[in-house]
Amino acid sequence: MNINREEIIDDLNKRDALKLQKQLIVQRRIRMTIMSVLVSALCFTLIYGTLENPFQYTLSMIGNRFNIAYRAVFIVWTIVTGVAIQLSIVALMKLERYPKLTKSLKYVFVATVLLVLTGIIPALGKEYLFWHLMHDATAVGHALFILLTMYPFTNWVSQENPRLRNIIAIWQIVIFGGSLLSLIVLGMTAIFELWFFISLILFLLYISMTLFEEKIVKIGVKLMRDEENLNLGIEKYFIDLEKDNLEKIRNKKS
Repeated sequence: MNINREEIIDDLNKRDALKLQKQLIVQRRIRMTIMSVLVSALCFTLIYGTLENPFQYTLSMIGNRFNIAYRAVFIVWTIVTGVAIQLSIVALMKLERYPKLTKSLKYVFVATVLLVLTGIIPALGKEYLFWHLMHDATAVGHALFILLTMYPFTNWVSQENPRLRNIIAIWQIVIFGGSLLSLIVLGMTAIFELWFFISLILFLLYISMTLFEEKIVKIGVKLMRDEENLNLGIEKYFIDLEKDNLEKIRNKKS
């Protein structure tokens, strides 16, 4: 039996190329999904937070002291925002192969649950003092678990990507320092809450775009070592992959 080494090598190269093509498509889809979810959460936050004067009322006050429609919107907002933040953080940790993924998944899940509970539990002051205290506890707990999740992860990303170290440090100051400062200066209003969520979502948008783009470029470089134009090479590979998929579908039908 004759073994053609060139044919074997060529076959292996084709398999590697197909695998890289699929990875490229998956990463693009995940990035698009995460960006879309975060942008939706950002728009929702801006709309909900300005239903009433954010300099006078907190987000909880808006959701509890006006009408049932506002309360429903508040609960939906906590779900949408919590899930959006959780999905993006989990996707980033898996993308970067974060070594403390298991513990962090628990923390971010707890943070999401606490945010949703913050929306569900009524905050009506003296009328329901116990539930109001529970509402405050879940709100503080959400911020704490987000901190426990994000701070170690972003520090790890800084070590793995030294070029992002200063930018990540600035974002951390903006998110947590800015929220605390606005609380001290403006008091208990929606401004410090909006600052926290908006700056956190913007940071997740930035870091998602940066890290996913980096991953996609790395895959693209491996895939198109012999291509002179990277963008043209990507399109060529996508067209080839689409043709292969169409042929497979036609073969199944026939």
